[in-house]
Amino acid sequence: MTLSDEIIDKMVEAAREKANEIGIDISFAVYDEYGYQKYFRRFGNALLFSTTLVPAKAYTAAMMEMPTHVLAKLSAQGAPLQDVHVLDSKMTLVSGGYPLYIDGKIAGGIGVGGGKGSEDDEIAKYVLEVFSKLTSE
Repeated sequence: MTLSDEIIDKMVEAAREKANEIGIDISFAVYDEYGYQKYFRRFGNALLFSTTLVPAKAYTAAMMEMPTHVLAKLSAQGAPLQDVHVLDSKMTLVSGGYPLYIDGKIAGGIGVGGGKGSEDDEIAKYVLEVFSKLTSE
């Protein structure tokens, strides 16, 4: 199973639904397992910088196969992956990026931005729940 347009459309709907519930405008991105963009959109008046940051979150999560906030801890001074992000200018350590797995294999990553880090994470986790239901059917 891959990231079909139908699955991506449902993830987008979930992201917008949760962002509207919280009351914020976001940007949302989906990247495939090879680091190519499948979807990006800036909704409403989401922070302009999110047009750069959100795709980087999705890319990083897909390429490193871990949430961006986890990579941030692992790439800190003295940590096992210290400064790994400097090897690829498309990477970021900002929270809000999460990998997507289908049948235990990396399928891509999502990025959410526009709110506080906790809001971005809340939206992303909701999208992951929807994604999990869609891919386990």
